[in-house]
Amino acid sequence: MNKKTMLGTALCIWAAQLITSQETTSQQPINELEEVVVSDSKFDLKREQSGKVITKITAQELEKSQGQSVATVLNRVAGIYMNGSNNAAGEVINTYVRGGRNRQVVIRINGVTVNDPSKINGEFDLRLLSVNQIESIEVLKGSSSTLYGSGAATAVINITLKKESKDKIAANFESSIGSNQSQEDQDYDIQEFVNSASVNGTLGKFSYLASFGNQYADGLSAAESPDDSSETFEKDFFNKYNVYTKAGYKVNDRFKFHFFGAMDFFDSSYDDGARADGNNNASNEQLRAGSYWEYKYAKGSFIFTDSYALLDRDFETDTYASRSESRLYTFDAYNKYRFKDSFYTILGVNGAYSDYNGYSAFGRDLPLNRDIDDNQADFDIVDPYFNIVYTSKIGLNINAGARVNIHSEYGTHLVYSMNPSYTYEFGENYIKGLASYSTAYITPSLYQLYAPLYGNLDLEPEENTTIEGGLELSLNKKTRISTVYFRRDEKNFVDFVDLGSFVYQYQNVEEDFTTSGIEVEMSIQLLDDKLQLSGNFTYTKIDEELSQIRIPEIMFNVTTGYQLNKTTFASLSYRYNDEREDSFYNATTFEVEDVTLEGFGLLDFYINHKLLSNMNVFASVSNITNEDFQESFGYSTRGRNAKIGFSLSF
Repeated sequence: MNKKTMLGTALCIWAAQLITSQETTSQQPINELEEVVVSDSKFDLKREQSGKVITKITAQELEKSQGQSVATVLNRVAGIYMNGSNNAAGEVINTYVRGGRNRQVVIRINGVTVNDPSKINGEFDLRLLSVNQIESIEVLKGSSSTLYGSGAATAVINITLKKESKDKIAANFESSIGSNQSQEDQDYDIQEFVNSASVNGTLGKFSYLASFGNQYADGLSAAESPDDSSETFEKDFFNKYNVYTKAGYKVNDRFKFHFFGAMDFFDSSYDDGARADGNNNASNEQLRAGSYWEYKYAKGSFIFTDSYALLDRDFETDTYASRSESRLYTFDAYNKYRFKDSFYTILGVNGAYSDYNGYSAFGRDLPLNRDIDDNQADFDIVDPYFNIVYTSKIGLNINAGARVNIHSEYGTHLVYSMNPSYTYEFGENYIKGLASYSTAYITPSLYQLYAPLYGNLDLEPEENTTIEGGLELSLNKKTRISTVYFRRDEKNFVDFVDLGSFVYQYQNVEEDFTTSGIEVEMSIQLLDDKLQLSGNFTYTKIDEELSQIRIPEIMFNVTTGYQLNKTTFASLSYRYNDEREDSFYNATTFEVEDVTLEGFGLLDFYINHKLLSNMNVFASVSNITNEDFQESFGYSTRGRNAKIGFSLSF
């Protein structure tokens, strides 16, 4: 089936749904609880109707993460390990979810999938974002390729940016200062500054928002010096800017739209590698613009959203320079239709068009030569998809769907999912049993296909199959406990293979791999909601062939928060990661060597005080015990650090 046929079929079904929907004019609201979830269906459904255990990081929780990075916030979620989040601010972040790698995670911002076609795994660089921009985050774990396309094999991270105020004009300001030091350097010099400002509001049918953010950090070397060396490595800086603008218009209760534009940029210095100092610089810039259109009718709505991004990355060392330029256009057009109060459908088309230019030169001051040409290094994906949700009065819920991936290089590929659950409600309590079976499809990146020396045009897409089963218990909306078992089988795994004689290439590994594990989450509110206890535990079992990727077998997080009085809140949190396997290149032996990184635990403290009706002050101490640890072999981590700041709103 070709693209024109699939698109034509999708448009015909849309038209039929739109015509049918005009028979009635009343808008029936969806029942709401304190928490609704969106990610697993694209509908606002009550949590107990969802067949997944979804982690939602609310605006209130993000307010308690002031001055932290997005990676640090995500690190507290069960099953997620953000490798590099405790290194120097400019170091690369790797997102490992349920034993999977970057390319198995989809990141979406305001309903649009974002990535970087020039990166090895094609992932979006989370260092570009600021927590101050974000309203909420939903993390949907497990395979979700049916709704979210190629790459959604282990998780979908849905990020919603802050919305405009309903007032005519509102303003928000936030600023913090803090130390940025290693375990050995405990002078508490002020080396990190985080600032943000936003002006927004609604004037009749018109809404607007403009925000600016900056983070600057220095004082910590990216690489750590060898144990037997007295040499002090040069400190590496990180400087980031975020600009986001949005303008919307609500024509009437049925039709609204908005346009947005964003510029995210950071500049940093970095070292030559593990335990190797260097004088290198990197910059990363993203320009992104797009739109959102929504038309509501009696039993549903039609939504179109798109984004066009230009991404530019530059690297300079004493002997080498490189630059990559990539372009990405994505869109998602879908029709949400409710046949009855208990039967919801999604019919949509999702598309992505990407290309990549790469330049390099062996010499910082030499002209760059084009190594990768966007006339060759490009592909497009257009995926029709369909999803249904059934929520019965007897507690049975079914979420199922299918998607046809139509790839310009690989033709068509079908993925599908089935996710039944059963919820038994008693008073304000419920217990939910859930299960799911889903498949995923992971396209090789442009870099893996076209990179000089390493690229391989014969690569096949990876295929994943995931099963899940679990229980969730909710008591009086104050206690929630859940446990989930997961297992993922991987085929056609793409790896960086040593072919001998210092020759490497990306190839599909013949063996099949299995990753399995258990996640347990808990949250309790006590003493009239003044005391909040939350925690999670993750056990991940990975095939030995995949173990050299720094993923801990055991992780857990525990947080205790207490509302001391009407104006003061304090929390104490502890995170533990088990030992991990890593590897590094030994410049002396010219070989890649394996190493085991010890487990570590970090204790953090946070306090927030409402000084005025519109002003909060906050302070935090991270790594209170000054734990000496490594997230990646040979790279520095942050020791005990302190931070203070304030937020102000008008």
